[in-house]
Amino acid sequence: MTTPEPIPSADEAIARLSMPLLDAMMTQRAVRRVLPDPVDDAVVLKCIELALRAPTGSNGQNWEFVVVKDQHIKDQFAERYRQAWVLYGGISKRVAKGDESMAKILRAVQWQVDHFSEIPVLVVPCLRGMRAPYVPSPFVGESSFFGSIYPSVQNLLLAARGMGLGASLITLPLWSVTSARKILGLPLTVTPVCMVPLGWSRGRYGPTTRKPVEQVAHLNSYGNRAWVD
Repeated sequence: MTTPEPIPSADEAIARLSMPLLDAMMTQRAVRRVLPDPVDDAVVLKCIELALRAPTGSNGQNWEFVVVKDQHIKDQFAERYRQAWVLYGGISKRVAKGDESMAKILRAVQWQVDHFSEIPVLVVPCLRGMRAPYVPSPFVGESSFFGSIYPSVQNLLLAARGMGLGASLITLPLWSVTSARKILGLPLTVTPVCMVPLGWSRGRYGPTTRKPVEQVAHLNSYGNRAWVD
């Protein structure tokens, strides 16, 4: 395990946001193993402040961000995470058998599941807007609704990367929206969409391995990989 870097002060962390955007984008990855040490509120709020610079559908700005630091609430979400991981993790491990790259990711997720209550901050991005429960809506409606939160979540993740915070985008602790609403005191008009655990990284960010762009870019129609040599 890589030795963690010294934890910066809030001012030092925020000063790191001068990192070039390209560097942040090229080295961003899910960092699930984090220290239990507190994260200053100023650092968390800066992440959310930068998240708010993202676009939303029709500039609705219908987002809310619940910052969870209370131990009892974290413990409840840790239990929900464990419940979901029993099923999802078991399936994933069988599918990933023999794939060391995927096995490495699953070990990191398992660490996060096991230590979830120790993570200092959980940020829960939510969307305001009434959605009829248990009633299917047109795809464009679902796409438009959830599409109004994820650009801000990416901004939050990039801000965390810039300041040296470990962060990851997860959804399993919210597998029961009804339970999540109860835990967080959310009205029916506010939907929790995902969760971003935040903490000072136990390891380091670094270059990520991704497919070449030519393998995933299609010209005019699917399958026309015009840029593949």
